[in-house]
Amino acid sequence: MQFPESWLREFCNPPVNTEELARLLTMAGLEVEELRPVAPAFHGIVVAEIVEAEQHPNADRLRVCRVDAGPHSKDGPLQIVCGAPNARVGIKVPLAIVGAELPPGEDGKPFKIGTGKLRGVESFGMLCSARELKLSEDHGGLLELAADAPLGQDIREHLRLDDTLFTLKLTPNLAHCLSVYGVAREVSALTGSPLLQPDLQAVVQAHTDVLPVTVQDSDLCGRFSGRIVRGVNPTAATPAWMVERLARCGQRSVSPLVDISNYVMFELGRPSHIFDLDKIHGGLAVRWAKEGESLKLLNGNTVAVDAQVGVIADDQAVESLAGIMGGDATAVSDDTRNIYIEAAFWWPKAVMGRSRRYNFSTDAGHRFERGVDPQHTVEHIERITRLVQEICGGEAGPVDDQQPAMPVREPVTLRVSRACKVIGMPVTQAECASVFQRLGLPFVEGDGTLTVAPPSWRFDITLEEDLIEEVVRILGYERLPATPPLAPVTARVRSESQRAPFAVRHALAGLDYQETINFSFVEARWELELAGNADPIKVLNPIAAPLSVMRTSLLGSLIQVLKYNLARKAPRVRVFELGRVFLRDASVQDTDHSVAGVHQPLRVAGLAYGPAATPQWAQADKAVDFFDVKGDIEALLAPRKAVFVAAEHPAMHPGRCAAVQLDGTTIGHIGELHPKWRQGYELPQAPVLFELDLAAVQKRELPAAQGVPRQQVIQRDLALVVADKLTHDALMTTLRDDSLVRAAWLFDVYKPAQPTADIAASERSLAVRLELLDDSTTLTEERIDAAVAAAIARVQAAHGARLRA
Repeated sequence: MQFPESWLREFCNPPVNTEELARLLTMAGLEVEELRPVAPAFHGIVVAEIVEAEQHPNADRLRVCRVDAGPHSKDGPLQIVCGAPNARVGIKVPLAIVGAELPPGEDGKPFKIGTGKLRGVESFGMLCSARELKLSEDHGGLLELAADAPLGQDIREHLRLDDTLFTLKLTPNLAHCLSVYGVAREVSALTGSPLLQPDLQAVVQAHTDVLPVTVQDSDLCGRFSGRIVRGVNPTAATPAWMVERLARCGQRSVSPLVDISNYVMFELGRPSHIFDLDKIHGGLAVRWAKEGESLKLLNGNTVAVDAQVGVIADDQAVESLAGIMGGDATAVSDDTRNIYIEAAFWWPKAVMGRSRRYNFSTDAGHRFERGVDPQHTVEHIERITRLVQEICGGEAGPVDDQQPAMPVREPVTLRVSRACKVIGMPVTQAECASVFQRLGLPFVEGDGTLTVAPPSWRFDITLEEDLIEEVVRILGYERLPATPPLAPVTARVRSESQRAPFAVRHALAGLDYQETINFSFVEARWELELAGNADPIKVLNPIAAPLSVMRTSLLGSLIQVLKYNLARKAPRVRVFELGRVFLRDASVQDTDHSVAGVHQPLRVAGLAYGPAATPQWAQADKAVDFFDVKGDIEALLAPRKAVFVAAEHPAMHPGRCAAVQLDGTTIGHIGELHPKWRQGYELPQAPVLFELDLAAVQKRELPAAQGVPRQQVIQRDLALVVADKLTHDALMTTLRDDSLVRAAWLFDVYKPAQPTADIAASERSLAVRLELLDDSTTLTEERIDAAVAAAIARVQAAHGARLRA
């Protein structure tokens, strides 16, 4: 929020300078983001009037002017050569007299004015534009001043340029400070200086006309006030003082009626709207919009509205977005003669996020979604009406005030002992009472307590902690003692049986994966297609339309990262993410670390695409496949042994997907992207993905000491003919089912191109190595042969396997 210091001091003028005032506001929670002078340093610029203007004898674009600068032209009008197109007799303009200094140029040095000659004609000074004085970027001609500007007066005094612009960076809970009067109220509480009240006296009513208004939805609008003013002149000029103040608040002048509405918004924090009464058909209805309705806004955009958006409508169409922006159809113009002034209280939840749906924001919406005082709509209409009559004339009717649902504020109790504990320093009940009195918070004292009835403008006071914050910030944070902590600082020791999340990140980075960080809210399409979730948790106020639901899987985010990289011609992508997913779970209770009904486990997911390795001379190029990523998972989980079981997953290829199991529990899935989604997401080839439960990945087995075998390991190789449908795990499990078989692994697969005498078309030959060991005694040939024969018998009985001839 931006405003000039001079306007603030009209309401509250404490005996402190600008820098002290800025520090006071910042320390009270109203951060002063920037202090900027209204005008740069310059001097010797005065008000002058052009009394003669003739064409330059030697230049077509120059004029020789004679100007009256009052006491600065004792010997008669000064001769000035000027090239401005609007230099004409009768206007008053800034004059830089001889010896004046203009604002510094690009070299940082001020420009000093002296006498000189332009095309042979002497010039004793310089007539200035707004750009030359660095008051604006307008360089179309001389800066024309008011006709009643005193001749010879210093331009800084005349335009009140010795002023400072305050820019506040307000947090959302400080809605009561979104006006000059609101900030002044805070300054009064902080300094004890008196607060001057604005003039809100009622105007004289000249007629009894009332526009019929119906508030149909009280959950949208709690109070609606309006007044008809007839016979206004919309072409009147906005006073220079109002234009100046609006400009210094960052608002350009539009027209007198619009300027008045904006002025009162900056002054009192009350957004309002002025309708052209003659363009309203029948009466007004305040309601939620209906499907299929649309509205052309003042900014020229036409938007479609629905039941989630509040509107003001007449008997024929929607005329305004409630609390956000008016419509073009009923906007005031130069032809307007009768107006309807509206001031309402819109419930913050009814306005919040609505303007962002249409990709714009307004000052009105910014205020209403944080909370605007519902008690003074009538008084603020009186203020607007008085300004309208002073500038545009007109006759006012009675104020129609409807209050279907005024907010009810529950009292909040402050315990003084609790305040001392939270603040960390002793405070007395008298000090707390003084703070509330200075802030204008009505309260009732008890034994060690103060019960506050939050005023209508303080939407942020709902808890005891809110009152404690008010006490400490008004008393001053500088009073807080610098007390070191007394409790011993003890590091939390993590169990060796659990890895830290960063250890998992480092392990994946060591496997050539790069970490990505993505939004927790994703497209609903991702949830339906990649997670099979038709009912995800929806975001009430999404930052963008596609990011509308909370994710239950990390895979969609990784695929989006892949598409981003492919669009930039990345040939090889290996990425991972460690983040939360959000699952519906009615058993979850609302605590400091959880939200009722939402389970939020951490998961780790990865994606590999393109060549399995970077190109090099020692190996041939090979695209990454299921088994490459399976090896990465085994390395990530080592020394724990994962089991991979054929499974199905909505995002993965039905024949190239496996469930990852540890100790018989499924902790995630690995697989190639489903062909349907590869085509749907326009990917040249299918990436391989995995997603695992982070808690399971973090667990690890502690190393246990084991003696070196005293006996020698014996190895035997077998060539077994088995059916093609026999799985590797089933064969290995059967072979290892003997106390002497320490290990078994497959080291070759052979399948002839044509069936042979010993291998049928539906069979293949598997070469398996057995490792035999007895820790207690040396194996004899007889025991070795018996163990091998037993292994052959087991696989023959279980799987129909036989030795290859």
